Amino acid sequence: MSDLKLRIAESVKDAMRAKASERLGTLRFLQAAIKQKEIDERKDVTDADVTAIIEKQIKQRRESIAAYEQAGRTETAAQETAEMVVLKEFLPQAATEAEVNAAIDAACDAYVADPALAQADLCACFMEAVPAACARASLPRLRP
Repeated sequence: MSDLKLRIAESVKDAMRAKASERLGTLRFLQAAIKQKEIDERKDVTDADVTAIIEKQIKQRRESIAAYEQAGRTETAAQETAEMVVLKEFLPQAATEAEVNAAIDAACDAYVADPALAQADLCACFMEAVPAACARASLPRLRP
């Protein structure tokens, strides 16, 4: 069982003890999504899988918030925002811009050292750099 999944299970227990029904509902919904993924793939999920599920849930909340605000349903949008805050607690700390730049620089150092490789394999450099940078950064931060 992944560490993140265990953290979520502990948070569910804490929410039950604290009688925090809104938080408990969000966490149970998250646990259901994780369980569904496990059933679909017939294997235990990893921390990376759980993180992807959380990011998907946050994206759904953002879209719902925009739709609710456009429709003038501020109370429902506030509820979705509160759920999104609960979900964000379980995401890893996002990388700073300096950390992203350092990851890209580290991946491209080999290509810069050899001028023949620098021009020919610039694409290969970015293919190495982007996954390393994306591991802890939000994608809008990586866009120019």
